[in-house]
Amino acid sequence: MKIRTRAVHAGHHPDRETGAHVVPIYSTSTFAYGSFARGERLFAGEEPGYIYGRIGNPTVRAFEEKLASLEGAEDAVAFASGMAAISALCNTLLAPGDEIVYLAPLYGGTEGYFLETLTRFGVRVTGSNNVEELPALISPATRLIYLETPTNPTLRIYDLEAVARIARARGVLSVVDNTFATPYLTRPLEHGIDVVLHSATKYLGGHGDCLAGVLAGPKELMEHIRGEGLRHIGAALGAFEGYLMLRGLKTLPLRMEAHCEGAAQVAAYLAAHPSVRRVYYPGLPSHPGHPVARKQMQGFGGLVSLELESKQAAALFLDSLKLFTQAVSLGDVESLATHPASTTHQLLPPEVRQAHGVSDALVRLSVGIEDPQDLIADLEQALDQVAKALLRSI
Repeated sequence: MKIRTRAVHAGHHPDRETGAHVVPIYSTSTFAYGSFARGERLFAGEEPGYIYGRIGNPTVRAFEEKLASLEGAEDAVAFASGMAAISALCNTLLAPGDEIVYLAPLYGGTEGYFLETLTRFGVRVTGSNNVEELPALISPATRLIYLETPTNPTLRIYDLEAVARIARARGVLSVVDNTFATPYLTRPLEHGIDVVLHSATKYLGGHGDCLAGVLAGPKELMEHIRGEGLRHIGAALGAFEGYLMLRGLKTLPLRMEAHCEGAAQVAAYLAAHPSVRRVYYPGLPSHPGHPVARKQMQGFGGLVSLELESKQAAALFLDSLKLFTQAVSLGDVESLATHPASTTHQLLPPEVRQAHGVSDALVRLSVGIEDPQDLIADLEQALDQVAKALLRSI
């Protein structure tokens, strides 16, 4: 089936007991197993079934099956947030003395977790912004190579097939955060990547009303993460949140088309504006990653970042916006705008931010599904305020 069909039907089965067409919300913390012998088999993993909400729930399982189908994965495991998924992955697969190598930039929370938390537990963390450096950086202790596509917030594009080749040649697991692209635009497993991760809070849910995270990949590995990372960390996705994820995924293809259409028009407008120093959008031919993005993406996404003249100009621009809401996160049907250096990446050292291109003048836009011309009009009036302020200061 095509992806639009799978977005609606995968993981969706009428309820056997009632015939309910929509997957019910199984609001229960525990499940009756009926007999001593069956309970023993369930807890030993000898028989499939549900035993406790922290480990699995039928509503959440339907979401996992749908997402696995969209990513072309054997299985998936859902969590209470994207950071919970990252933590469960690393806590399951890394031990003191191991190493994780990542390609920068990353979401500030992810990079902070790597640099501040993993290192406290004896894991070595190595970062780079060059795929060609990976072979030299990988050591006998390296267990994971981690990257985003596109990256947050400068929308850098890495060649997934090149990363996958390097990882497999050295026997290292490759992990890609596919939050920005979603499986509608990029399916990293098709490019040789081992594991896909999402902050499902963003485009997968799509309506800004729910936190969730998910991992997708080989069935044996997902079972291992469920049995250790999810069971021990305990950051389980609730049944109601699983229901919201199922609802969101059904319209993912339609929403992503609108996001991409709007972002392309916004990026083209900003690239031609005299008050904008630089625009980051992989759909622009001027973007250095444009050729690779054309190869591995079916569209260029709904995120656009722009650089103005200064932090003061960025602040005035953001405060002048009317349709764009100042808020972190992304992927909502409503357009959002934020200043990464003072919000999502604030806790990173200034030198790290600068090395990643997260300047004080950078603004990140999450283009929603509103009419692009209305969004451009809002950007235009905000940029006019910036231009007037600049004239007054001369």
